[in-house]
Amino acid sequence: MSLLFPALHAASSHTALRFGERALSYHQLSAAASGLALRLEPGAPMAVWATPSMETAVAVVAGLLAGVPVVPVNPKSGESELTHIVTDSAPGMVLAEPGAELPEPLGSLPRADVDLSDEAVSAAPVPPTEPNAEAAAFIVYTSGTTGPPKGVVLSRRALASTLDALEEAWEWTADDVLVHGLPLFHVHGLILGVLGPLRRGGTLRHLERFTTEGVARELAGGGTMLFGVPTMYHRLADACASDTDLVRALAGARLLVSGSAALPLHDHERLTAATGQRVIERYGMTETLMNTSVRPGGTSRPGTVGLPLRDVDIRLMDDSGERIPVEDTETVGELQVRGPHLFTEYLGRPDATTEAFDGGWFRTGDMATRDADGSVRLVGRKATDLIKSGGFKIGAGEIENVLLGHPAVAEAAVTGEPDEDLGERIVAWIVPASPQQPPHQGELADLVASQLAPHKRPREVRFLDALPRNDMGKILKKELPGQQG
Repeated sequence: MSLLFPALHAASSHTALRFGERALSYHQLSAAASGLALRLEPGAPMAVWATPSMETAVAVVAGLLAGVPVVPVNPKSGESELTHIVTDSAPGMVLAEPGAELPEPLGSLPRADVDLSDEAVSAAPVPPTEPNAEAAAFIVYTSGTTGPPKGVVLSRRALASTLDALEEAWEWTADDVLVHGLPLFHVHGLILGVLGPLRRGGTLRHLERFTTEGVARELAGGGTMLFGVPTMYHRLADACASDTDLVRALAGARLLVSGSAALPLHDHERLTAATGQRVIERYGMTETLMNTSVRPGGTSRPGTVGLPLRDVDIRLMDDSGERIPVEDTETVGELQVRGPHLFTEYLGRPDATTEAFDGGWFRTGDMATRDADGSVRLVGRKATDLIKSGGFKIGAGEIENVLLGHPAVAEAAVTGEPDEDLGERIVAWIVPASPQQPPHQGELADLVASQLAPHKRPREVRFLDALPRNDMGKILKKELPGQQG
């Protein structure tokens, strides 16, 4: 088994991690993480209280060095969800930053605090022998819309495969300095955002808390890459209108990457107009890690998530289970993927694991089309975003993008509801830019009809103060009023 983090074994003075004012070199990180790894009990998974802190990053690296499956725990988890995660994964211990107060389901576990004292980070590193490629690296819990979250088991092989494919796609090197303020209990912020730089031997600068000022400061101070979710890029686009320092910082970055949800075309256009930079979108899931990405300097149009990564196969399947031809750029189908980046299983759920696959292909539940150049264009989730109206299959995402282009619309979500005549009617949920002057339903319907097609226009518009979203900024459509059924 090749090493997950070769730079840790070289233990150089190059900066590995910086959180706020605190920084660790590769030598210091190797010392602290390997010392902690030697204290871990082999076998049982290890929970990590995943605050946005240096301690979380060190704890995760220690678990991976020791070959102990890491269970990142969202500090905002409710008691019932947390109880389920602890019961389901049965961790042998929990790692946390000193002084962190743990809720009861974790408080009953043996605890180890992450030691970043001068003594701990200056010791001689002794990295343990790493296990084989198929050993479990993570158990990451999905935020399922039905039933309790499932534990997604990710192997070391899957991690290495996806991070190395991104190295090729993004030309990611040890010279890159990644900036982000993402949570550290998800694939995006933790696996891509912490382990990605460490596998390359580069540097992570974590903002601890996202602010546009923090982004400007860190990119201007040597940052080369920025990771964010659409809500972050929306705020950056807003701030560019008045913050020339931010515009210069974004313009000087090598790569701006958005993920976890689709970036609206309006924000793409605003950021490109302000900075000259094109935001790169990529597509992944907890179960698959990364599947596709737009390439820097490539020809994929905004609104696509790019081409398959190295060693990733994709196919689109129609309702009858037939594969949609590659040259068909119109038909919407379910996106299925296969490759070495896929998860191993849902923990303790062989039924769910079997159901998730069609032969060796993972059923993503995402609906998509393919452009002429092979780029994937997502139109929404099969369960919530595919609307069958008047005999047409309609993706909610393309309608949402058009609605967001209206100056009176701040946020938009589109759903389908039962309709005796159409089968389903299209409903638009709108957060107005000004509550005192909401857009008229007729204006929005005409806008969609003119830019897309008349059958895609919303038949009903409902106004909200805000859309329900999860920690990564994804809209939770099942939490919209009347959508729980």
